[in-house]
Parts: sequence; C-alpha cells; structure tokens
Amino acid sequence: MGGMAVLEWPLCTPKGYVRHIIPIATSARHSAWCISWGEAQRQSIYSDPAYADGYYTSSSAPNTGLAAARMSALLTYRSRDSFESRFGRKPQRFASNKNEELATPPLTPQASPPTDIHVALHNEGHRLSQRTTSSGTAAPSIYSAQSYLRYQGDKFTARFDANCYIHITRKMDTHDLTRGRSEGLDESAALARILSTLPPGALIIGVETDGLFTPSEQHELAEYIPGAQLIIIPSPDGHDGFLLEFEQINRHILGFLKARMPEIYEGCGTDVSEQGISFEVTRTSTFGEAEVDVTMW
Repeated sequence: MGGMAVLEWPLCTPKGYVRHIIPIATSARHSAWCISWGEAQRQSIYSDPAYADGYYTSSSAPNTGLAAARMSALLTYRSRDSFESRFGRKPQRFASNKNEELATPPLTPQASPPTDIHVALHNEGHRLSQRTTSSGTAAPSIYSAQSYLRYQGDKFTARFDANCYIHITRKMDTHDLTRGRSEGLDESAALARILSTLPPGALIIGVETDGLFTPSEQHELAEYIPGAQLIIIPSPDGHDGFLLEFEQINRHILGFLKARMPEIYEGCGTDVSEQGISFEVTRTSTFGEAEVDVTMW
C-alpha cells in the first residue's frame, strides 16, 4: 500500500508538488492474483464464528480467523525457495518420544473407533475444535514451517484488528491509477497515458523473486514513466526482499537522492560503509517479517 500511495500522490496534488518518487515493490493497479489472495484471507476471517459480521468486542475478536489470514499472507511475502531453505522438512517436536510417527489420517469409524491419539493427530492445529482428547495424549509432531506460521499468526492478533485487515485489503484491491482518469481510452492506452504524467526520472525498485508485485509490473512502470530507472534487486526472499535487502536498497536510494539533491548529500558516499550506518534486524514488522534499526556514527 505504501508503494501504491507513492504512485497516487503526484496525481492527487498540484503538478510539480511531488518532484521525485521511488516506488518500491508495487504496481500501477492491483493484479487479479493479489486480489484473489486478499479474498482468501478475508474469507478466513469471515469463517470465524466470532467475527459476527464485524460487530465483535475486543474480548471476543475473531483471532483464529485473523491468524489464518496472516498465515496465508506470509506465504505470499516469501518465495518457495526461501521457505525450503529456511525450514525444509525439519520437524518441530513437542513429544518426548522422538521416534513417534505422524499417523494421519486416523482410522475411519467403519474400520475401528478412532483413539484419542488418532483424533489429536487429525485435528492438530484446529483452534476451534469442539472435540477434546484425554490430557494424557502426547502432542503430535508438526513441521517447523507449521510452527512458524502459527507463531506469526498468534503474534499478529495481539497487535492488529480483523476489521482493519479487511478494510486495508479491500482498499488495495481498488488500486488502479487509471480509475476515474481513463477518459474513454482502452485499458492499455489509459495506463500508458497516466504513467507518462508521473514525475520523470523515477527510481523503480523491484525484487526478482517477488510473487505479489512481480518484476514484470516494475518493467511496466519503467516503460511509461519518462526517464525512469529500473532496479531489480537479487534476493531469494520474495516480496519481503524489500524489507530484508537493506544494504542493496540503501545504496540505490542514496545514489538517487545524491544525484537529485547534491547540495544536501555533498560529501556523502553511497555505500553503507561510507555512511557509517549499521543495519540490524531487531524486531518484526506489521506486514512483513523484519524491520531494521538504523544506527549512525
């Protein structure tokens, strides 16, 4: 949404008020792919009985649905290779017996009545289950990737609201620079015309493995914004690369600002080492995974 706002600001203000823009990992209009992911996430929230058409209280919020929406979103922020290299098939074990097998699905009632362990294995991770098992049943094994998603989902509900999540994703769905500005032109011609009115010489940054705001969408911006410079950041981390590749992005942005405003950046280099800047991941962000604290000396 930040990148969407960057593209809209020059179109909503007097000409020349916004002189330079640096859109990062965004698009001229929300794609069908992104709209579909947003819909799947909203449906996760709607399916939580506590949602109550949005009229819930803070003490009875639809946190299970919101956590599930967050899990789906996290999958879109990264790439398949990123998850594979980070988690693989590593187990996240809670049971004391390390040789325990993951025996799913449970036996059907026609074959024999399921035991407590079979029910626990089949419904492991089901937060709203009406069925309980005996306290002596060992916790089933799960994979570290599952554990990560559940942890991030639970943490998200402590700081975000379900109605706000629904509203923001719907706002993103409506993002289209040509909306109300097409003047009878077909879609392609309208987009080309609108992008041509944005501040010239924009720095456009994308991430090569971004599955949400793809490199092709960054090329589209660069093609029609006059004099635009396109940078595709190499990163295995998908959309979250724009949060994680601090040094690469910092170098390109500093170079851009130095060229546009030399009087401010006189004597400053474009390398992190030259700036005396330390980038260190210290906490998680609202929508991505990492935020950086910038320390200068």
